[in-house]
Amino acid sequence: MANGVEEGMEASGGDHREISVAEFFEKNKHLLGFENAQKSIITVVKEAVDNSLDACEEDEILPEIHVLIDEYSEGKCRIEIRDNAIGLDRETIPKVFGKLLYGSKFHKLQQSRGQQGIGISASAMYAQLTTGEPVTVYSKQEGEPCHRFVVRIDTEKNEPEILEDEVVDPESDEFPGEKDYYFDHGTSIEMNIEAKYTRGHHSVYNYLKHTAIMNPYARIVLREPDGNKVEFPRVSKELPEKPKEIKPHLHGVELGVVLRMIDNSNARTVSSFLQEEFTRVGRTSAQEVCDEAGVDDGRRPNTLDKDEVEEILDAAQRVKLQSPPTDCLSPIGEDLMEKGLTKELNPEFTETITRKPTVYKGNPFQVEVGLAWGGDIEDEGSFEELRYANKVPLLYKKSACVTTKAIENVSWNRYNISQTGNRPQGPLYISIHIASVWVPFTSEGKEAVANYDPIRKEMKLALQEAGRKLGKYLKRKERKEIQEKKKRKLTSYAKEMGPAITELAGEGDPEEIEAQIQKLVEADYNPEQL
Repeated sequence: MANGVEEGMEASGGDHREISVAEFFEKNKHLLGFENAQKSIITVVKEAVDNSLDACEEDEILPEIHVLIDEYSEGKCRIEIRDNAIGLDRETIPKVFGKLLYGSKFHKLQQSRGQQGIGISASAMYAQLTTGEPVTVYSKQEGEPCHRFVVRIDTEKNEPEILEDEVVDPESDEFPGEKDYYFDHGTSIEMNIEAKYTRGHHSVYNYLKHTAIMNPYARIVLREPDGNKVEFPRVSKELPEKPKEIKPHLHGVELGVVLRMIDNSNARTVSSFLQEEFTRVGRTSAQEVCDEAGVDDGRRPNTLDKDEVEEILDAAQRVKLQSPPTDCLSPIGEDLMEKGLTKELNPEFTETITRKPTVYKGNPFQVEVGLAWGGDIEDEGSFEELRYANKVPLLYKKSACVTTKAIENVSWNRYNISQTGNRPQGPLYISIHIASVWVPFTSEGKEAVANYDPIRKEMKLALQEAGRKLGKYLKRKERKEIQEKKKRKLTSYAKEMGPAITELAGEGDPEEIEAQIQKLVEADYNPEQL
C-alpha cells in the first residue's frame, strides 16, 4: 500500500470515478431545501417564483404570477407556475431546467434573488427523483411562437435530455391555461413532485404572503389543492430601481480569485490590471497600492507570483479606497415596504426605515426594516418576524439568522414595548430585509443569513430608529386613552353640576351651565390635541 491507497487501485484507478454536480445533489438534495415532503413543495414554489420575479424586474414588467397546485394522488402534487416575464429563447430552455449550475447571474456582481443557477433545475431534478417524471416547460416571447419542451436531467452527465420539443399554437388548448391565466409572453413550468401541502407558518400560502409583502408591485395568485383561490393583489405600479452590475472591489476579493483574473486579463501592466478589473481603483490609487506592496506598477500582471499578488491584496487593505458604488443594489424603499405591510396585515401603525448602503468585505449591502403594530394583527404574545434576503422570504432556521440576533440585541422596553427575555411582546410584526450583491447565507439552502458584525449593527440601528417612532406612537396613544377617560368622567359630572350650581347661585339655566361645562372639558381634554 502506498499513501494509504491499495497498489491495485493506484494502478487502475480502482473504484474512483468522477461524479457530476447533478449526481452529487441527487444524493444530497437536503442541502438544497428538499428535506421532506412539506418543505420540498415550498422550495419548488420558491425557486420558480424567485426566477419569475427576477425575470420580470429585469425587463421592467409588472409581475403577474400564478401558482396552481393539485393533489393527484396520496403524497403527490402537480405544480404549475406561470409568469408574464419576457420568456426564454428556444436554445436556453432545456439548459435552464435540465442542467444544474447553469445561469446568467453567477458571474455578475449585482443584486438578484437567484445567483447560482441551481434552484429551478434542482426542482426539476427533485421531480424526476421522487415521481420519475420529467418537467414540461412552455415559454413564449412576444411576437414569437410558443415553445413546449419536455425535459429531464441526465444526472451522470449533468446535461438536459430533451424528450419532446415542439411549437404549439398559443391560442390552442395546449398553451397553458384558461383565458383567465393567458399571457402574451412568459414562461410556464409544470412538474409532478412528492409533496405534502399544509397550512401554517411553514406553508406555500405563508411563503407567497410574505413574498407579496416585500413585492407589492406583483400580483400573485394561488390555487390550493382544494380549489380555493387566493389572490395577493398588486397595490403599486412602481417597480424598484433596476440594479446595475459592478466590478469586484479590492477589499472584498480573495487570492485565488485574483490569480484567476490575472490569467484571464489582457492588461499589459499591473496598474492597468487594477484599474480595469476592480471598481473604485484609479491611476493614483493603483500606484499607491503597488508602492505599498513594493511591486513595480509597470510589470506585466502575468509575471507576478503568488506571494506578490498576496502582498498587493494586503497593501490594498492599508490604502484608503473609495467604497464600491451602491447602484448595484435595489432596495424596496420605505414607501413600497409600507404599502406591502399595510395591504397584507392592515395594522394601525406602520414605520419603515431604509438605511444608507454600506459595505462588508468589499460587498455593498443595505438594510431595511418595517414595524407593523396593532389593527388586524392579533396579540399572540411574542412578535412575528418577517425575514428577507434580496426580497426573498426566509422561512426556516430563524434562530441562526442575523436578523433574529439583531432583534434580540435591541432593548424594546425603552420604546414602550413589553419584553420577555430579549423578545418584544404584543401585536407586532418586525420585517427585516438585507439587499446585497452577495448575501452571506449560512448554507446552500439559503435559509438564514450569517451573523456578521457589520450586518447585525446596521440592522440594530434600523430597528432602534423604527422602534423610537413606534415608541412615540404608543406613548401618545396611551396619553390619549388617559385623556379620553378623564374627559368621559368629567363630562358625566356635568349633568349633576348644572342643577347644583344653579341652585347654589340662585339663578341660571341648568342646561346652559351643563353645556358650558361640557364645552370647557372638551377643550381642555381633547385627545386629538396631544
